[in-house]
Formats: sequence, structure tokens, C-alpha cells
Amino acid sequence: MSEKIYNIAVIPGDGIGPEVTSSAVSVLKAVSEKFGFKLNFSEYKAGGCAIDEFGIPLPEATLEGCKASDAVLLGAVGGPKWDKVDASLRPEKALLGLRAGLGLYSNLRPALLFEELSSASPLKNVSNIDILIVRELTGGIYFGEHGRYMSEDVLSDGSSKGTVAFDTESYSEAEIERIVREGFRYAAGREKKLTLVDKANVLESSRLWREVAEKIAPEYPEVSLDYLYVDNCSMQLINRPETFDVIVTSNMFGDILSDEAGMITGSIGMLPSASLGAPGTPGMYEPVHGSAPDIAGTGKANPMATILSAAMLLRWSLDETKAADCIEAAVKQVLKDGYRTADISSSHDDKTINTESMTLKILESI
Repeated sequence: MSEKIYNIAVIPGDGIGPEVTSSAVSVLKAVSEKFGFKLNFSEYKAGGCAIDEFGIPLPEATLEGCKASDAVLLGAVGGPKWDKVDASLRPEKALLGLRAGLGLYSNLRPALLFEELSSASPLKNVSNIDILIVRELTGGIYFGEHGRYMSEDVLSDGSSKGTVAFDTESYSEAEIERIVREGFRYAAGREKKLTLVDKANVLESSRLWREVAEKIAPEYPEVSLDYLYVDNCSMQLINRPETFDVIVTSNMFGDILSDEAGMITGSIGMLPSASLGAPGTPGMYEPVHGSAPDIAGTGKANPMATILSAAMLLRWSLDETKAADCIEAAVKQVLKDGYRTADISSSHDDKTINTESMTLKILESI
């Protein structure tokens, strides 16, 4: 039987992005050798570094290279250096362009509390946190109409409104249906509990989300469906995080709640994510954390979120489940052995090590 060969597009990005993607690539190479398949890596630029070199955050060559790959591994983009560039050229535009260009509409963000890191959680006496947030990626306020205009109207106190800025939240039934179905599907394979998070007491778009969910629910009789307003959900994630299984929600709400869920598991530096589209199209895998330019080059970056993202890449895009399991087991073993990067070190007994050493420990456990 011929050797299986996969093409992986790597976008190191900005800040600590190149450091953590380098770690993940090393781990991917190790498991590919162990499990008998080959990975071809091609590196591309996007984000701030692309602005510096090409004047735009997402060069056409990057998007085309990603489209031609089997999967995309992304570090992180952005940083204060580019805060004052024109809004249409901000590094984050690369993410939106990649998601749109690759047709990625489903963002999976697992928030798992490793038993070994329970002391790092800001919550007291918590355990058994295992939440999957399914976030819609291509609709909503981030992709709605944006703009500014000068208003001649006045407020109730008589003062002029002046400049008015607006961002429009818009969702179609089809956009909602495909992501809600994803939520049901993942819940059916887990603990069979799906929570739809919205703001249906205020927003018409949220009321449509509920209508669509009610229509789909009878197709999944084994899955219990409940609803939470986003403000209440943000509280309940703190109050009773162990009761959540799968959360499905809109682009903006998912963006916010997934970071909160990440924090209660101990460190955002431990959280992977996957952005997926239609079957057969390349998925994009990235850590939830940002580019953290303040620690770039210091060896303090935690590579585990990107390494765990690489495990998701193997599982969801390449169907190399054994290799994915191996990576996750290696990360768990290193944590069990007491090794920590600075962001997750919370005890004098922890063996605090740098980015390179953590990568080597994980490689040793593979």
C-alpha cells in the first residue's frame, strides 16, 4: 500500500505565532513518522508580517496555497504595531479573509479542564469541565454592513449626535440551520446536551435562531435542547461550568464566550480550535490565544494550544485518529509529570520550563 501524503499550509503569523507553530510542526513530523504517513509543509504569510512585506494582510498567494492544501495550521496574527493602520488593512482581516475564502463556517472551541491543571483555574473546587463551543463564523455582526455618517439629530439634552457608527447583525435561515445542525451532531456524539445561546429577548436575529433550532430538534430526539441568553450564560459558565456539554451560538457571542470558557479551564494558552467548512475542504486550525508580542522571543509562550490544534487537524481533516490520540496523550503525560510553562504554573512543585523545553518533553512522550 502506498504511503499516504498530506499537504499542510502553515501560517506562522505574528508575535509568538512562529514559535508555537514551529513546535506544532515538530510534533506533527514526529507522529507522522511514528504512524506511517507523510506531511508536506508549505509556509505562507498573513497578518501583520504580510502587511509589512506586501502592504496587505492576506496576499492572494497565501489564500491560494491554503485552498490547495489538505489543512491549514495558523499561529496568531496582529499586535499593537498595526493598531493604527487603516481598518480595511488590519491584520485580523486576514482571519476573516481566510474563513470566507475557504468557506469555513463552523468554529469548534473545546474548553477542557485537565485534571493536572485544576489548581490553575480561577474557580474553586471545579472539575469535569469539558465544553465544546460551536461558533458560527461567516455571518452576524462581523460580516454585516459597517459604516459611519454625520448626524444632524440631537440627543434628549439637546447636544448634537455628531458622528454615528453602525455595525449590522444579520443572519439567514440557511446560515443558522447549518451551524445548529453541527451543534446537534456534536452533542449527539458527546453527552447529548445542546445549549443555544442568544439574546432573543432583544434581537430579531436571535429569535430566528430559536425558530430554526425548534425545527431541527425533532431530528435529534436523543439530544436535550435548552436556551440561555448570552448574559445569563456568561454567569452560568462561572457558576456551574460542569453542567455544559455543547454550546452553539453566533459569531460574536461565540467569540466572547469561548474566551471566558478558556479562562475557567486554567489558561487560554491550553486551548485549541478548528474552523471547518463543507466536507472535503481544508480546515484551519489555530490556538485560541493571541499573538502576545510582549513575550515573543522570550521563551515564555505556551506551545500546547497549537500542538493540541495540530491534533485536531489530524483528527478532523486527515482522519489520522491514532496520531491525534498520541499527541493528546503526550500532552497529558507531560502535565502529569509536573512540567509547566509560566502561564500555567501555580505551585512551587511545578517544573516551570520554556517553550523549547516543553516541546521537547512532548516529543519525548510521543
